[in-house]
Amino acid sequence: MKQFKYRLETVLTYKTQVLDNLKVEHAAIVQSVNRKQDEIRSLNQELTGFEQDFDKTKETGASIENYRLFDMCIGRMEEIIDEEKGRLKDLKKKENEKRQEVITAKVDTSKFEKLKEKKVQEYQKAVMKADEVFVEEFVSNTALRMRHQHRG
Repeated sequence: MKQFKYRLETVLTYKTQVLDNLKVEHAAIVQSVNRKQDEIRSLNQELTGFEQDFDKTKETGASIENYRLFDMCIGRMEEIIDEEKGRLKDLKKKENEKRQEVITAKVDTSKFEKLKEKKVQEYQKAVMKADEVFVEEFVSNTALRMRHQHRG
């Protein structure tokens, strides 16, 4: 019997490549999300530092200019954090969309993998059946030859 050949192997290979590429893209976006979260944490720590310094300055007393400077720094830092949170939200949306693409591609790829598994099983059953038929024919032919030898 001829060797098993899956007719849709090129399609499966293509689908697998698409899935692998989507996984790489998703991983890159997840990494960007993590970096952005770290950046926001760092900015929040910086803001906390400004607020603590401002509290110390208020206790010890300072000029109006210093108060104003702290207020401007804290206000600007809050704006920057809000902007970065907006970027993080966009990145998370992008990550979610890419995750959905990965899931869809995985489902699509697994359909072809399952079909291949089914075809392999069918092929193996056919091979076993052919082997059984061959063995039965061999045994029958051998038995016939033995009978002819005993008669002749």
